[in-house]
Amino acid sequence: MDEVAEAIADPVRREILVMLRGTALTAGDIARRFTISRPAVSRHLRVLRESGLVHDELVGRQRFYRLDTAPLVEVAEWITALRAPEGWEHRLDALETEVRRTTRERTRRERTGQPVPGSVERTEDTA
Repeated sequence: MDEVAEAIADPVRREILVMLRGTALTAGDIARRFTISRPAVSRHLRVLRESGLVHDELVGRQRFYRLDTAPLVEVAEWITALRAPEGWEHRLDALETEVRRTTRERTRRERTGQPVPGSVERTEDTA
């Protein structure tokens, strides 16, 4: 996951990934869309290849680069877990439901004069 995180940390590499979404391109095609040198683009492609985010295929004399999103799954799962810790959201929702149910029940019993479970009736001796 560290290699993938390092690879996507650079804005040029992120842009290359966007460019490769749904299509294969040569290094020349990619380099033409940037103001950086072709060797710099090649270095970025090497980092992306080493991280597993990009695969290359030689077709005749041209090398085509393709996006592989599989390495992003682990990063996406980590981010999801970080944003919503497992179980807490469900537990908090359940607690909120129970608090509302208890409040409704208490209000209903107070209106009808029924004793509220868990409450102590005040008498002259306990007051």
